[in-house]
Amino acid sequence: MPQDVLDRLAALEREVRELRGRSQIRPALTQILHGDVVIGEGGRLIAQAPDGTRIFMTGETPAGDWAVGIARPADGTAALTVGDEDAEGAGQMIRIWNRDQSAQDVIVMDDAFSERFLGRPWMPLQLYPTERQTGYTGTSYDTAWGGITPAQNAVLYLHTSTWANTGGAQVRVRLVHDGDETILDEWDCPAGQWTERMINRPLHGIGFLDGFLLRVEHRNKTAGQNCETRVWSAFTRNTYTADEAPDPPISAAAATAPDDADTE
Repeated sequence: MPQDVLDRLAALEREVRELRGRSQIRPALTQILHGDVVIGEGGRLIAQAPDGTRIFMTGETPAGDWAVGIARPADGTAALTVGDEDAEGAGQMIRIWNRDQSAQDVIVMDDAFSERFLGRPWMPLQLYPTERQTGYTGTSYDTAWGGITPAQNAVLYLHTSTWANTGGAQVRVRLVHDGDETILDEWDCPAGQWTERMINRPLHGIGFLDGFLLRVEHRNKTAGQNCETRVWSAFTRNTYTADEAPDPPISAAAATAPDDADTE
């Protein structure tokens, strides 16, 4: 056999040995330069601090929800979560948590049951007293407090107190939005005492950041008497139950309604 053929066979054997050895060496997977990493079928990606504290997780939770969670490495308390809901039907809420280890609470979140509103923080209503707020002697309704506020939370809360002299008084709360007027509540106030009232009403038909006008109005039942109304608290808050979720604005409801062709 010619010598050059033997040399070539020897060289091929060396190359095969080198390739076989290299195939057994697996490089460290420290970079992903192209393509996707897929975690499915209930899998999770978890990152831990050196002491084993879980500081990041994404994937399916033991409860069956899909979530993202970021915790603080010092103690493992939650910092930010997406999903991992306690409220049924909450729909992948985004929540930012405080750092109190003994009683963690959510300080920023969207609403659990109303898709278009902020949940926390609760936002104050802009209400201002008028000259008829105290000592009003009229028998026709007039504004004691009023103001325009952008809607940021789903539910309106108002706490008032009214003093009435002889004959008593009446109070009502009106909401005006986009030219439509709604009387949220109306009540009688007996004479010679303070009458308190607390109102909780979803902001039906109002979009996020839409301005609405709120008026607290009062009147005397007897001519020549006077009344006074005070506002102790006025703000909007998140929904507590699905029943508190306000109806969407007409334009939003129409956009999600099926076409005639879809119902045939």
